Order: sequence, then structure tokens, then C-alpha cells
Amino acid sequence: MKVLNIHEVNDVRLDPYTAPEAGPKDVVVKMKACGICGSDLSYIKGGGIMREPGGVTPIGHEGAGEVLSVGAQVSGLAPGDAVIINPMNTPSNIGSGGPEGAFQNQVLVKDAARDTNLIPIPEGVTYEVAAMTEPLAVAMHGVNRANVKPGDKVVVFGCGPIGLGMVLWLVDRGITDVVVFDLAQERLDRALALGARAGFDPTKVNVREVLGELHGTEMCMHKPAVGTDAYIDAAGAPNIPGDVIDMCKYGSRFVITAVYYQPIPISFGTMLTSELEITTAVGYPTEMNDVVSNMARLKDKIATMISHRIPFDDVLDGLKIAGTPQSAKVMVHMEEEGA
Repeated sequence: MKVLNIHEVNDVRLDPYTAPEAGPKDVVVKMKACGICGSDLSYIKGGGIMREPGGVTPIGHEGAGEVLSVGAQVSGLAPGDAVIINPMNTPSNIGSGGPEGAFQNQVLVKDAARDTNLIPIPEGVTYEVAAMTEPLAVAMHGVNRANVKPGDKVVVFGCGPIGLGMVLWLVDRGITDVVVFDLAQERLDRALALGARAGFDPTKVNVREVLGELHGTEMCMHKPAVGTDAYIDAAGAPNIPGDVIDMCKYGSRFVITAVYYQPIPISFGTMLTSELEITTAVGYPTEMNDVVSNMARLKDKIATMISHRIPFDDVLDGLKIAGTPQSAKVMVHMEEEGA
């Protein structure tokens, strides 16, 4: 049995551990697939999250697996069931500071409940596609917060797994005019394959001019503006909020789902004239089950978001790959026959 633990800053290891046992309200899940998230990389750089001195932080929260054992008080779940873990609905928020992480052979899910923190995998969906549920739920929440509809013109900054998921949901909802920006051509190509109208490296074009050409231009009181209806930030570049405020039209919307680690200046005077709506999106308060209900229909498109497949024994190499701009989702197969 192995578990991926953070010990110190930039010190992450595969450690041995004892297989867990299910209490009366618990379920033990034999992990089959788990995706590497940007949060995992951030936790490693920070030396863990809520880690006690001398302790460790187990990581991994994008997991799917097979029910191994079920506590006597748990209903609706049985050994052999294929399930997705919803870490936000587990008592320890699995993989984000508690005693369990999904990068381990067997995971204890405390206070287990069907359709709440353990969601059945739809028939015909592989474990690796099922493990995409968590990032796809984050992406769906960001799109929901943008409050967009067919006919709207939308920009997505960043085409990592979350940005790609946003493109998937936008196009699936009939929003065909989606323009994306990313530094890596590989990620732009994936976004275009998912249905984005156009994609650009923002360091090689004038973003405002490109959007003016594609979405049109208009005046917003005293300032020229582009015709984009909504902007979604899945990149976190410090120039993006200011650029959006400077070029947005009246009544447009801006959703920030990227993590900003440092304060950035905001020109509220410029923003005042456009009545720009700025909001944030974090996690997936209600979206996890919605993603699963669409998964069988979209499984082939979802699979295209996986750029690398790594065996669990090589997960440390997978972490390095996930930190490169050329990768999309790096999926870890927890056992050879995993997916």
C-alpha cells in the first residue's frame, strides 16, 4: 500500500501505509484513477495544507474507484460498485488537508453516502473519464456563474484542464462564439477541437484588437469597448483583470476562477462607466451530480482532455509533467488494469 504525501516544501513522497478499515458509517474505495490538479502542485510548493509540524499532507482529490468494503449503517452502496468521490462532501475534504488523499491504493470515505460523496459511475464510462468529474464540476460552476446564454460572445483566459472544461460546457450549451487565450499551442489546439471559435497566444497578439475584430466594437460612455459579453479567467495572469476592465462593454460579466496569490490594482473609476459585473467561482457547490448526468453523452470529448496517462508508481514524474504548459490533464492509473 502506498500513499502520496507532502512532507515539506517541494518534498513529496510515496510512503507506505496500512490499509484502512471501514467503520459503521464508512466506505473503503479501491482507487482506479486520479487526476493531478493544479491545486496539488500548489500544495507541494507551499509545503502542504493544514499540515502539523513534522506531519504530512496526503494529496489527490480527483478520484474514481471501486467500492471495496461498506460499513453496516451505509445504504445504497455495495462492494464492486464503481464510484466517483466528491471530496467537498467528505468530512475531511479528501486531498486538501485532511488525513486522506485520493493518491493512495485504498481510500477511507467517512460518513459515506450515495449521491452525496460517492456518486455511481454511469454505465459505459471508464474510470479515467469518471475521474474528470471534479475538474469538470469546477469548470461548470465557473460557467454557471457567468450566466451566459446562446448568442453570447465569451472569452476564456487559460486552457488548462479547467479552461478546457469551460469550453466544453459553453459549447455544449449552444454558445458557439468562444475565444480562448493560452501560452501553449497544444492547449489552444485542444480548445479548438472542443469547439472554440478561435484561440491565440496573448503574447503574440493584441488581445483587445483581436476581440474587437471578432466580437465587434462599441462605445461605452466615453471609452471604446469590445463586444464581448462575458470573460472567464482560468489563467490568473495579473494583467487580466485590468485588461478586462479597460476593454469591456456596458453590462458585461467577468468571472474569476483562477487563484491569485498576490493583490493586484483595480481601476474602479474605469469600471464605474461600464457597470461590469465581477464575481468569483470556487469549487462546485451543486454541480458534481450535473456533470455525472452528462458524462455518458460527452465521454469521448472528455477523454480528449487527458494529455498523459501515468501509472501510480510513476506519479512523481506525473507531477513534473503536470507542471508544464504543454500538458492538459495528467491522469494517474492506480493499477495496471485501472481504466
